[in-house]
Parts: sequence; structure tokens; C-alpha cells
Amino acid sequence: MSSKPPNPASSASFDEVKRSLLSQSFKSGALKFGSFVLKSGRVSPYFFNAGLLSTGSSLSPLAQAYAHTLRSLPQFDVIFGPAYKGIPFSALATYALFEQGVDVEYAYNRKEVKDHGEGGSTVGAPLKRKRVVVLDDVMTSGLAVRESLALIRQEGGEVVGVVVLLDREEVGREGKSSVEELRGEGVEVRAVLGMGDLVRWLEEKGMGDEVERMGEYREQYGVKH
Repeated sequence: MSSKPPNPASSASFDEVKRSLLSQSFKSGALKFGSFVLKSGRVSPYFFNAGLLSTGSSLSPLAQAYAHTLRSLPQFDVIFGPAYKGIPFSALATYALFEQGVDVEYAYNRKEVKDHGEGGSTVGAPLKRKRVVVLDDVMTSGLAVRESLALIRQEGGEVVGVVVLLDREEVGREGKSSVEELRGEGVEVRAVLGMGDLVRWLEEKGMGDEVERMGEYREQYGVKH
């Protein structure tokens, strides 16, 4: 991790960046409120599909939010993005960090190992003897992240943390969230957004009905701190 003079345009507070990200996510349809059946069978009052963040105006706060969160982790050399959504997000975060004065590398995995050309199971920066952070979007079961951790270690890298876009802050089958399970295994995990951030944003917008439904859902399925 090396440095360059920071860009003054990247000096917005983290709270401002998160508000902008939520507003742009809502505007683009990436963040929706209503009634949504999840893979778990739970009926959620909201749904977040980061893949719909596809414009410059929505990707800019996303990149800045990732960068702010990444800087809260121990020093690292490489940002690793699991295919597929993690690939563009890790590239965006790498650029946003550079704009904030921090120069790191990025890499991602192939869905299928390539046996010709440069070959291998990863693309981008080599991972061997590097300190690596895994970056992903919404963590549910945590399977994609766990596969990434195994691959990085297989390639000779050292995992120093995980950053996810949204922690739903929900308990799983074992009574813990996927984030809590990883932390219990000694992995540093940071989330750009939590359910609490969504609720506060809704309150600021005066969306009382949505706040009430979110509260009911959180009471039933939320992590108990």
C-alpha cells in the first residue's frame, strides 16, 4: 500500500457518502421496499440488488463508500473481488482509494480455470506473499466469500479482512449472521451498510410505513446485540 496526494473531491464524510449511495440505489431500483421472498423463505420488507448500480452517478458513491470502509482495515496490498459482481466493484474501489491517496492492486477469480495463455485461476495482481482484502456485495450464506478465502490462501496470499456492501444483520440457522460467523473464525469483517443505516435513511426521508415494517422484520430476524 503506497500513497499519493489525496484528491480534495474525495473528502466527503462517510455519512454523506452513505446517504448518497442509498439515495442513488433507491433511484436506480437497486434498493426496493415492499414484500420480497428471499432464498431462505423469509419475507423481507426490502431488497438490495447491487447489480442494478449501473450509472456513473450510482457507482461514484459506491466506490467512495467502499474506499472509506477499506481504510478502516489493517494495511493490505490487494483487493480481491469474487466473480462476478466483485470484479467491477473491486476495480472501482481500487481507483477510489487511489483518488484518496492510497495505491493498491486488485485481482479476481475465474469461474473456470484457464489452461492456456497466462493460465491460472486468478486474474490481476499475483496474490503470493500479499496481504489481501476480499470485497463483495450483499453477504447471505457467505459461501462466495469462503470460497475466495480458500483460493487466496491456496495462491499463497494472506487474508487480512473482508468488506461487504450490505450486512443484513440477520441471524442464520445457527443463531448468528454470516458476518458474525466469520468474525468468530478470526476474520476481520467490515460492512459499508447495515440494516440500521437503511432505517435511519428511511426516517430522514419520512417514510414511516417502511420504517415500521423494517422494525418488525428486525425484531423477528435481526441479530440481537
